[in-house]
Amino acid sequence: MSTAKELKKEIERGVWDASLGKLYGRRAGVLERQRARYADALDCFAALYGGEREAAIYSAPGRTEIGGNHTDHNHGVVMAGAVDLDVIAVVSKNTDDVVRVKSKGFDGRDEVKLEQLSPVLAEQGRSAALIRGVAAGIAKQGGVLGGFDAYTTSDVLRGSGLSSSAAFEVVIGTVFNGEYNQGRFSAVDIAKISQYAENEYFGKPSGLMDQTACSVGSVITIDFRDPASPVVEKVDFDLAKHDYCLCITDTKGSHASLTDEYAAVRQEMEAVAAYFDKPVLREVDESAFYADIAGVREKLGDRAVLRAIHFFADSRRAGALCSAIREDRFEDFLELIVAGGHSSFEYNQNAYSAKNPREQGVSLGLALSQHILEGYGAWRLQGGGFAGTIQAFVPVHLLEAYRAAMDSVFGEGSCYVLNVRNYGALCVTEAL
Repeated sequence: MSTAKELKKEIERGVWDASLGKLYGRRAGVLERQRARYADALDCFAALYGGEREAAIYSAPGRTEIGGNHTDHNHGVVMAGAVDLDVIAVVSKNTDDVVRVKSKGFDGRDEVKLEQLSPVLAEQGRSAALIRGVAAGIAKQGGVLGGFDAYTTSDVLRGSGLSSSAAFEVVIGTVFNGEYNQGRFSAVDIAKISQYAENEYFGKPSGLMDQTACSVGSVITIDFRDPASPVVEKVDFDLAKHDYCLCITDTKGSHASLTDEYAAVRQEMEAVAAYFDKPVLREVDESAFYADIAGVREKLGDRAVLRAIHFFADSRRAGALCSAIREDRFEDFLELIVAGGHSSFEYNQNAYSAKNPREQGVSLGLALSQHILEGYGAWRLQGGGFAGTIQAFVPVHLLEAYRAAMDSVFGEGSCYVLNVRNYGALCVTEAL
């Protein structure tokens, strides 16, 4: 294994260019930017822990949800894709049984002693909770734990709906898997462990979609009928042949104070399920739900009813999106994207927080997207919603106009043109 200094020299000489090209593409300037990014991460690692230490580099991508908004936690169907924004971690094993992680852009350094794997209340909502939770999940599944020192840097936008927290959890799990468990855990196993950390230690009741998309990579459909064994299937998806691009626009809203809003979506869906003596909506007969809407709304209120309506329709839509892609019915795909976006906005009601109605960046971004793309492209909110990013499928001939419009409202560089990444979480080497 090479030292941090040796890895930096290899990357700067272009030895890793083939691997970096597979992960990030070969658009103009991409390889140069990634070489510099990796070299900087290795320098920062060396400054913290020493450049002569043997090191490895791990990566986990962000993800964009394509269909099935807020359906995973009630055992529905989703479609998601890994993107070419990621978190990378420079890692070296230690003998202290302590995990030390310094993350670029954050004050301080997390230090988690592996002798203590129970949740720590004071860590809730912080990255240390995710590290401890992933370690506990590995141990719970019979895995081996050991200490490591790491430096991480991420270009997965925080609070953007691209799953920055899931990417972080997954990269930590992949480090434990690669450094101490010889890769015994599958990508789906790591996703489940990461979800456990987020639910039980971080305190966010997320579903499993984010972690699975980050861990597995590519474009995937996930059926969560049995969440212990989700059915994951990769789907070939080539936007370029239709002369379209995937754009993600950061509307600059923060997710920091929205945990209760996310939790309410799941809670209200599950309250409707409980009305029918079921734990989740996937187990509720849809016709029985529609036959008794009057009773449901009397007991639980209208918003819970509307969110259940969204769940049933958007789970079906995720399957329809998959069929449209497989059968190369691109116009149908675009129509389904728009329909799902309307359902999220109107029925699931996660375009903005009712606590702060003056801030509606997601809603504004969607309105502008419709103004520019109607009749040509598709647009939707994605991820948890309430703030953060929107997604658009933009024809190439409108790309510059669309990007200029988004940047003029939300700030220069707010609109990202992304690629689907065909690799999930992994240890990056010079030959992938």
